[in-house]
Amino acid sequence: MTRFFLTMVLALWALAGFAQAPELSALARLDPSRSAVQARQDGLVLELGLSQPVPYRAYLLDAPPRLVMDFRELDFGAIAPADLRGADLLGDLRWGRFRPGWTRLVAELPGPMALSEAVEDTAGDAQIRVRLDPVPASQFPARSGAPESALWDLPQPAVTDPPHRRQDGATPLRVILDPGHGGIDPGAEADGHSEAVLVLTFARDLKEAMTRAGMEVLLTREEDVFVPLETRITVARAAGADLFLSLHADALAEGEATGATVYLLDAAAQDEASQKLAERHDRADLLAGVDLEGHDDAVAGVLMDLARAETQPRSLRLAQVLAGAIKSEGLKMHRHPVQGADFSVLKSPDIPSILLELGFMSSEADRARLLSAEWRGRMAAALVAGIQRWAQADAAEARLLRQ
Repeated sequence: MTRFFLTMVLALWALAGFAQAPELSALARLDPSRSAVQARQDGLVLELGLSQPVPYRAYLLDAPPRLVMDFRELDFGAIAPADLRGADLLGDLRWGRFRPGWTRLVAELPGPMALSEAVEDTAGDAQIRVRLDPVPASQFPARSGAPESALWDLPQPAVTDPPHRRQDGATPLRVILDPGHGGIDPGAEADGHSEAVLVLTFARDLKEAMTRAGMEVLLTREEDVFVPLETRITVARAAGADLFLSLHADALAEGEATGATVYLLDAAAQDEASQKLAERHDRADLLAGVDLEGHDDAVAGVLMDLARAETQPRSLRLAQVLAGAIKSEGLKMHRHPVQGADFSVLKSPDIPSILLELGFMSSEADRARLLSAEWRGRMAAALVAGIQRWAQADAAEARLLRQ
């Protein structure tokens, strides 16, 4: 990763933080001891003492005549407008935040006035001084109106959802279960049974067990319908998932694959069986004509790589814990229980994602297990226990990282 890309990433994060910040950062504060409204000859002088200089602008509006002042990052604190010395020389005086990062002061004037002076003293103690002098009512409209300025009149930041924080145990674990295939893509088929139907049956059993354990669970499909791979990932992200678990029961040559296998993303996986399974799993999008080859720009690619650098070790720990839980339950596992593969459904960069081959339709023994309610119950119990152990350790790590 080049220094240029790191700089771009940090800049993007900084901008994103600014766009989403709901409160002021209090870079400057009003000093009431150095602030007042004073009568000078026929006019008025408003002085505002600040803890440090800030960008500001002042202008007049009509109907009724009033002074408006906008400030960047000025915190008026708990000071009430009525507490300002000389505030009674004005009509209604009010101030407060009017959009993220900006505050506004509005003062009704005793009559038509001209903005004769508006200066900010940045030497020593910062202070803004505004002088207002009476003018004939006929002249006031020509002097009023908000100035047009690209610098000041930028559109407000777009409202975005807050980023999903890594789970720390404070709320129930949110799990997305993804029964593979469905609809026009039945998946593997053998002896009159389809992978799509069997994994959906198991997903429903597992959802019930997880819900009883206190988890929040959502299925990417509740029926035998087609759901594009890209949509499955989108569902997980929209739900703010803490974990994505894709369920399959594929088919390979008899004797080549039997027992449960846990997969995590590995784009460099060269195992022939893994490559065959990737082709089978990803064929759903070929059938639907969905192109998963996105056109991410360089910065987006860097951001995803950074997210995966944090997520991938968590996925690896999850895969190992699940494999251990399945073995502890005495359930059949593949001779290589944890493997890597380039499955598209695992490519979400910010959600720990695992694909579980419950067994293989090409194995008569595995088919019998998948059709057994007793076996499905034991497998569901093992997965719930493993996910609970992983979530507890993962949450403890998250809390340490935030300290």
